[in-house]
Amino acid sequence: MTRYQLLVALLHFIVFFLGAGIGSFLNVVIYRLPRGLSVNEPRRSFCPSCKYQIPWWRNIPVLSWLTLRGKCANCGAPISARYVGVEVLTGLLFYAVFRQFGGDWALAAQWGPQVLCLWVFTALLVAGTFIDIEHFILPHSITLGGTLAGLVCATFVPELVGQVTHLRGFLFSLGSAALGLGSLWLVVELGKLAFGRKKYRFDKQEAWSVTQPDDTLPPVVTLAGETYSWEDLFMRASDRLVISCARLKTNQSEWNNVTAELWMEKLKVRGPDGKMEEYNLEGVTLLEGTTNEVVIPREAMGFGDVLFLMMIGSFCGWQAVLFTILAASVLGTLVSGGTRLVGLAAWGGKLPFGPYLAAGAMLWVFYGPAAVAWYTSRLHL
Repeated sequence: MTRYQLLVALLHFIVFFLGAGIGSFLNVVIYRLPRGLSVNEPRRSFCPSCKYQIPWWRNIPVLSWLTLRGKCANCGAPISARYVGVEVLTGLLFYAVFRQFGGDWALAAQWGPQVLCLWVFTALLVAGTFIDIEHFILPHSITLGGTLAGLVCATFVPELVGQVTHLRGFLFSLGSAALGLGSLWLVVELGKLAFGRKKYRFDKQEAWSVTQPDDTLPPVVTLAGETYSWEDLFMRASDRLVISCARLKTNQSEWNNVTAELWMEKLKVRGPDGKMEEYNLEGVTLLEGTTNEVVIPREAMGFGDVLFLMMIGSFCGWQAVLFTILAASVLGTLVSGGTRLVGLAAWGGKLPFGPYLAAGAMLWVFYGPAAVAWYTSRLHL
């Protein structure tokens, strides 16, 4: 093997472990960001169980988890396989991007900027995916911050969005981000109109209540033994929870056989005669009753998904937006159908849409332009 071949082999090895190292940092982001913790303080990673700060020699990507057999060296508590999974996945994706667009020392000046931008994009997709799976949210620091990063990358590396000048790269990226925002927002709104409410009927009267254990936290709704967070029920001012009450009690009054409408900031009570009374929820400290019929607002998907697609458009262009929506929908259908066939329908149903968008975007990076070129060539036959 020549010296040049050794350098190339070393480069491939370095790229994977660079990605794995970034994956180690992404684990910090995935754990801390949804919990409101700083990703910089403490500077070192710590065990989720005993909070022991891990020294660098016990925090080597992939190898440390394997040698410690997935346990904390200090307290022996198990460390989730998700940590090593994120490191391996990020390493493989970084290497795949490198092989797709680079792969040679001699061409580093040519491929380097585009690969660096796609590595940033990949890291954002991985972090967003695992946060969404665990917490069902896509933080603004990922989506909005990622969109800003996409605009910057497309400006300085216009090849990302198929342009040749910096100005055209910026404008094309901005327009594609707007398309991503607008197209999926339209899907969300249409889905809300078509499927925005779900009605539950109970065989007997079930208790329900609204409580707020801590003034710093939003209220929670307990209904027939199930608990719903306020943010899940009321994502916009027009959302309302309609409860047919055999009994309704607040700190101010008590009613029988009325309909209660819970909105984000108000309560409306409609009596049998159709008369409506309205209360500001700020002044309501007791709210409970019994019901046998409830209409719950629900979303086709979260608004975080809309911002996630906006970020994808800013990095990859408008064709990637359309491709990602189609690919994510197909993947979602396949996973849903596959999990039903193997008896894991409940697991498949819990997956949010963000991971499918991320997977669709990565498919675009590796295969999208070629697939579009093949399809358009078939149209001219």
